[in-house]
Amino acid sequence: MRLTINCDMGEGFGLYRLGDDTAMMPHIDLANVACGFHASDPPTMRQTVRLAKKHAVKVGAHPSLPDLQGFGRRAMVIPPAEVTDLVTYQVGALKAFLDAESVALNHVKPHGALYGMAARDENIAGAIADAVLPFGVPILGMAFTAHETAYMKKGVELIPEFYADLEYDAGGNLILSRVHDAVDPVKAAARVLRVMRDHAVTTTAGRDIPVKASTVCVHSDTPAAVAIAAELSRVLRNNSKTA
Repeated sequence: MRLTINCDMGEGFGLYRLGDDTAMMPHIDLANVACGFHASDPPTMRQTVRLAKKHAVKVGAHPSLPDLQGFGRRAMVIPPAEVTDLVTYQVGALKAFLDAESVALNHVKPHGALYGMAARDENIAGAIADAVLPFGVPILGMAFTAHETAYMKKGVELIPEFYADLEYDAGGNLILSRVHDAVDPVKAAARVLRVMRDHAVTTTAGRDIPVKASTVCVHSDTPAAVAIAAELSRVLRNNSKTA
């Protein structure tokens, strides 16, 4: 099976827009829709759900830490019980819009700093799983991290993902920044093909680390995101034909 392409979307707020969701949607399989804590608002959530439905793209919730000003990319000291509540709240909000459009909730993917915190801390990852379990859907995350161990313990399926537009440090951690750097679409596609072939990626320290993935992420706010997604879609489609 070919890798699916997922994208963080619906990340505007009020009059502000971030990323070209309309142009991205034809190239992706899964849309991770912001739920209001790091970006988005009710009209944006409904509009993004409708856009995904139009393109037959599966929709998941993209809950965040309560950090609208920092776009959810600043870590916080927050107890696990509160993490469960804030994830439940956000997933429930998106599900209401999905139900209104007769679209199923497909998955959940934590956003930004919350994603990173959960990758390192099984208590945080377990709190996310506690919130997601009643919805009966899988969680997107990174294999070989606390995502995998905590979700497995809680009985929640992990959909392992690889990031085409982010670097990995020497410890195998994603390098997250407030603003994403530009990425060459051809190089991004080559990285993904190597993951498929060798199940490995080269870190910023120059050594390879193992990667397990069934989906690949492209952020909508990465420069040239549409070109990256289009190139990935083309390469993955051609690769599946020759496999």
